[in-house]
Amino acid sequence: MTIESEIFKRGSIDFTRLLNYGFIKEDDIYCYSKELMKNFQAQIFVDLNGVVSGKIYDLKMNDEYTNFRIDGLTGFASVVREKYVSMLKDIAEHVLVNHDFIFEQSNRIEALIKEKYQVTPEFLWDSAPGYGVFRNSKSNKWFAIIINVDKSKVIHNLSGEIEILNLKLDNKISEYINQLGIYPAYHMSKKSWVSIILDDTLSDEDIMKLVDISYHFTNDAHAWVIPANPKCFDIISLFQQTNLVTWHQNVHVNVGDYVYIYLTQPYQAILFGCEVIEANIFDQNSSTLKSMKLQLIKQYDQGDFSLDKLKQYGLKSIRSARKISHELNEELQK
Repeated sequence: MTIESEIFKRGSIDFTRLLNYGFIKEDDIYCYSKELMKNFQAQIFVDLNGVVSGKIYDLKMNDEYTNFRIDGLTGFASVVREKYVSMLKDIAEHVLVNHDFIFEQSNRIEALIKEKYQVTPEFLWDSAPGYGVFRNSKSNKWFAIIINVDKSKVIHNLSGEIEILNLKLDNKISEYINQLGIYPAYHMSKKSWVSIILDDTLSDEDIMKLVDISYHFTNDAHAWVIPANPKCFDIISLFQQTNLVTWHQNVHVNVGDYVYIYLTQPYQAILFGCEVIEANIFDQNSSTLKSMKLQLIKQYDQGDFSLDKLKQYGLKSIRSARKISHELNEELQK
């Protein structure tokens, strides 16, 4: 990777800012010249794709000076390089529209995660400034990490900088890594994590389906099913009027838990999915009776999760509140 590409990789060029900075457009190239130090002049070029390159000229020798690009510099060449890097960073600060990540798909996935889960990446390590961690807001656990690595870390015998998305998935890891674009996890446990190269091999939609699994897998919230007798209480009409209901609570639920309401005869199906937004609300006239406040988040058709289908997940009858399996919760969340 060149000095220029390293400095400009986390953003896109704003060409109006480029002109305001002092660049001059000549045909399809934007050019900028500046005296770097006595007898040395730097020339910077930006093409229409935003690719930045540059040269340094030794005016005394009337020749291009290239020693500053040699790794492990010492002495005069290191001074020239330092001044050149400082100039490039100043240009980048003024003309870049900054992005958290390098590649387009990485930034698209970041935007989709932010839109769906209202979380933004945390950059926790000075030694790895491009490593962005996404936390489950309910459990504070990591559910996604975007990191930039050399491709050889994921695919042997290949090289070049890439960004990967690490996700924590269920016990079907061996099935996932048989899919194109999904690999055994780098830098995380290979028993429960996978790495996805963010190079558009997998579509944004397919990646977000896996992000959903990781998010719910790292969610400490429990999922419950509770019965409701429509002959005693018209919950259907109530949810037509409001998406908030207060419900009697006879099990230990927490804020953030999911509660699915199963209607008994004549429906015999889960029709409503809710999230607990307030729990353990005690009756003022009783020290034992308590209730919870539920917010409606999903509605289902009668045939979606009928008793016959629920039996496939081990629910043979629903007479009282009970926890449901992770697999059933995943299906209900889709």
